[in-house]
Amino acid sequence: MAHAAPRTRLTDQRRTGTPDVFSERVHGMARLGTPVVLGLIFGYWAAANARRGGPITGWNLLLGFLSAAAFIVVYLALQAIAPRLPRELHAAAWGVFTACAVGFLISQSDESVLRSAWLGLVAGAGVFGLLFYRYYSREDTEQRRTPQG
Repeated sequence: MAHAAPRTRLTDQRRTGTPDVFSERVHGMARLGTPVVLGLIFGYWAAANARRGGPITGWNLLLGFLSAAAFIVVYLALQAIAPRLPRELHAAAWGVFTACAVGFLISQSDESVLRSAWLGLVAGAGVFGLLFYRYYSREDTEQRRTPQG
């Protein structure tokens, strides 16, 4: 007589959400690689905005590398500290980070300070709203985070 196979994988999958396709090593590399890649893009973008189509200068390169370094350091610090915060502050921290980053990028172009502040606030509010919903919907009834959140 045939017996049904145990459904431990399926129940584990339901409990944690999506299946874990990548190994811990890949997750660790992505945890460090994502801020570095985003920081380099951010630094290049800031330098390109400040250059305004002119020639590349030493000060322009310095601005790009310092912007990238600051972005990477703040991202890594936020990545380490934010998960320990309550969901409201967790979402607010990433929203403020996004608002500052977008505001800085816009301020490097020919736009006014008010426009860069407004666009930064809009982007930060959008990130806050999306992340608050994500963190709110992934907590259990005892207000503890699930493994993926």
